[in-house]
Amino acid sequence: MNPFDLSGRTALVTGSTRGIGAAIAEALVQAGARVVVHGRDPNAVEATRHRLTLLGGAPLDAVSFDVTDHPALIEQVGALEERLGGLDILVNNAGMQFRAPVVEFPVAAWREVLDTNLTSAFVLAQQVAPGMLARQRGKIINICSVQNRRVRGTTAAYAAAKAALGTLGQSMCAEWAAAGLQINGLAPGYIATDLNAALLRDEQMNAWVLDRIPARRWGTPADVGGTAVWLASSASDYVNGQVIFVDGGLTAVV
Repeated sequence: MNPFDLSGRTALVTGSTRGIGAAIAEALVQAGARVVVHGRDPNAVEATRHRLTLLGGAPLDAVSFDVTDHPALIEQVGALEERLGGLDILVNNAGMQFRAPVVEFPVAAWREVLDTNLTSAFVLAQQVAPGMLARQRGKIINICSVQNRRVRGTTAAYAAAKAALGTLGQSMCAEWAAAGLQINGLAPGYIATDLNAALLRDEQMNAWVLDRIPARRWGTPADVGGTAVWLASSASDYVNGQVIFVDGGLTAVV
């Protein structure tokens, strides 16, 4: 029996129309899961669902809402669970970034970053966990960041939100592990996606990244997707409350 096989399991991946979220959704589909594609733009959601459908496997579903609109989130996830008979895997990936020096950081922007990157994961878990607890199984994967451990200037809200997201996963583990749930963080490093295209084109920044990473390369979406499959599968059933760094060794060295 393949412990990485996700056949028969249903996964919701927030923010899965591009970047790391799209890579995770694709990896879960290839592992056999029925994936629910999510995003704010219904057209982008449908385009991603269509692209992933071409991979074959289990049928895909799709849902569109803003993760900071909590009433809409609660309504949509409730309807989704009723339609699909519950979710086995939740990947809290939706996020945003805002850069400014701490003394100039607008409070409204601080709240927006925390609401998108942290509070949405809290509210989503509140909606999904009761069904998982009733079934005595479930996987929650919170997408964290290397900034859980190593930060750069002007990213105070993002770093604070991601660090708190890792700790939130530990709190969920403390409450839900005995009921058969595993809650872990996945912290990507510098990943070569379209969202990082400007950094890849910046010769100085690219040289800095490659000099800092022991693996001497950027990560690929497949690097993140494989780790997500592991955390979503029965192969990680005794891994709980952890933050797994997928960064080529960046956070392991000085």
